[in-house]
Amino acid sequence: MLPLVLVVEDEPDIAATVGRYLERADLRVELAHDGPAALSAFERVRPALIVLDLMLPGLSGWEVLRAIRLLHDTPVIALTARVTQEDRLEGFALGADDYVTKPFYPQELVSRVKAVLRRSGVNGDVAGRGGLSIQVQRRRVLLGTQTLELRPTEFAMLLKLVSAPGRVFSRSELLLASSDEPRDTLERTVDVHIRNLRLKLGADHGIETVFGVGYRYATH
Repeated sequence: MLPLVLVVEDEPDIAATVGRYLERADLRVELAHDGPAALSAFERVRPALIVLDLMLPGLSGWEVLRAIRLLHDTPVIALTARVTQEDRLEGFALGADDYVTKPFYPQELVSRVKAVLRRSGVNGDVAGRGGLSIQVQRRRVLLGTQTLELRPTEFAMLLKLVSAPGRVFSRSELLLASSDEPRDTLERTVDVHIRNLRLKLGADHGIETVFGVGYRYATH
C-alpha cells in the first residue's frame, strides 16, 4: 500500500489543500481537525508520517506530539504559524522530525514529507496481482522479474487503481491522476489507456470495468 499521511489541521481549507497535494504525490491521506481526533486517528490508521499543526483545539499539537512520542517514533512534521527559535527548539526537543511555518507552499511541504519518509525507510512500493510490483519512487513497474514499459499516463492510472483495490474510479478521476494529459482531453481516452494496460499486464491484469461508472482493481 501507499504510505499514509495523517494531516492534523484545524482549518478545513488548509487541511483539504494539503491533502490534495499529498494525494497527487502518490500518498494516502487521513485528516483530523483537533487534538483528540488526531490521537484517535493515529491509533486507528497508524500512519507512516504525521503533518501536525501545533495550534489545535481540544489538545494542542505539543500535547499530541508528546503523547505519541511516549510510545511511538512515527515521523512528525510540525506545521505552525509560530516562528520563534524557542518554538522550533521545543518542537525538536519533543521529537518533531521537521518544522514548516505558515504561510507555506504546498509543494514545499510535499517535498519535506517525501524527504522524511525516505529517511525513515518508507519506500512506498505497491503490490498487485500476479507478481505486480509498482516502485513508486523509481517510477518502475515489475511483473515478476520483467520490467514493463509504461507511458507516464499509464503508470499514473495503474498506480491509482492498484493503490485502492475494490474502489471504483470514474474516467475523470483517472484522468486527474495524470498531470501529463492536457486538461481538455476527452474522458474516453481513458478506455484506450486501460486497454493498453491490460495488454501489457496480461491475462491476470485485474482491471475490471464497472459499466456506466469507470474502472476498479480487483480485490481477488
